[in-house]
Amino acid sequence: MRKIYIPLLTLLTSGYIAKGQADIYPAPAEKGKIFISGGTIHVGNGQVIENGSIEIDNGKIVQVGQNITPANGDKVIDAKGKQIYPGLILPVTDLGLKEIAEGVRGSNDFEEIGDLNPDIRSIVAYNTDSKITNTLKSNGILLAGVTPEGGSISGSSSVVQLDAWNYEDAAYKLDNGIHVNLPSFIPRPRRGFGPNRPEAGDDPTAKALEKVEELKSFFRQAKAYLAESTHKQVNIKFESVKGLFTGQQRLFIHCEEVKQMLIAVDFAKEFHFNLVLVGASDSWLVADLLAQNHISVILDQEHALPNTVDDDVDQPYKTPYELQKAGVLFALNDRHDETRYRNLMFNAGTAAAYGLTKEQALQAITLNSAKILGIDDRTGSLETGKDANIVISEGDILDMRTSIVTYALIQGREVSLDDHGKQLYARYKYKYGLK
Repeated sequence: MRKIYIPLLTLLTSGYIAKGQADIYPAPAEKGKIFISGGTIHVGNGQVIENGSIEIDNGKIVQVGQNITPANGDKVIDAKGKQIYPGLILPVTDLGLKEIAEGVRGSNDFEEIGDLNPDIRSIVAYNTDSKITNTLKSNGILLAGVTPEGGSISGSSSVVQLDAWNYEDAAYKLDNGIHVNLPSFIPRPRRGFGPNRPEAGDDPTAKALEKVEELKSFFRQAKAYLAESTHKQVNIKFESVKGLFTGQQRLFIHCEEVKQMLIAVDFAKEFHFNLVLVGASDSWLVADLLAQNHISVILDQEHALPNTVDDDVDQPYKTPYELQKAGVLFALNDRHDETRYRNLMFNAGTAAAYGLTKEQALQAITLNSAKILGIDDRTGSLETGKDANIVISEGDILDMRTSIVTYALIQGREVSLDDHGKQLYARYKYKYGLK
């Protein structure tokens, strides 16, 4: 029985893969100049250019403006009547680390055992063959911050571009940040028996402060270690956070509650880290404090219920405007497991309906994200000298009725917009003879 089962399983698996996305290839580098002409250019910094053109050479933007004329033989993309945007950026995600969230452990590599894992690098586990990646590209998301999870210190994230053969090709900025998860200060009932049963005298605040002190102790020891000119023994965990102390890395603290954010501010003051709050659903309550301390925010999931029964039911929709008004540098994100992150631009559209202008909302998923991830010198806006990461849509990319992406370029390469969903759509149209 076993001899029959194994070949049969192999046959079924290979057949499934063959009908998957094996025919969607990363695009080769373009030769010669490319001109995008005739569209409405949303630069990403608030500026809009009507009937504009973009000149691209060797993967870089050379000119942006009006009355830019291509030479004979140059490739021209006609964008007349269409909208031109910077490539959208998904700032914090388990893309390429988690394929099937529940039930298929072999498709997941987003979490490591142990509690303090600053030496874990998400980039080496990043799977460029993920079926989800092409779905994001076809919706205009061209860059992502691939992030590990779990433990108090999860490890380092890296920024990837979403059209690559392997993780080395995908790497856009390596190890740009270290991710820390702060404990909750809110008492939560524990169920069941054994080690998880409720205990008399449990004090969540005391336990949380104990964990915070443990984290501070780690960074104090790392600081002392890195101040030494020579080491008798290399400590790989301390070496992994060196960039935090030199300013080359950012510290991403995942938290939701105000008390956690106050702890994060204390971290920034003690260690002088470049700090980013991730999640931060209650950040609107301390927006002025965050602005005063130059702390950035990545709002994780806008389409959600408010944190407490006392909050307005639409508070998650209004929070981006509250942060904008206070002068906080913030970005929007999408970490929804069911939609698999492709609603990023519609989160921004909701924010535009609740106070932000359309260009401010666009900036929250382009230039702001690039600034927070430390890649704004290369991308995030359509400006001279930056990489040609560009999306062309039939209509408003923030509106799901008109957001129809027709072209996407990553570093000047026109990438495929095919994906598994489109292939299945074509397959069953053919099966049932539909036109």
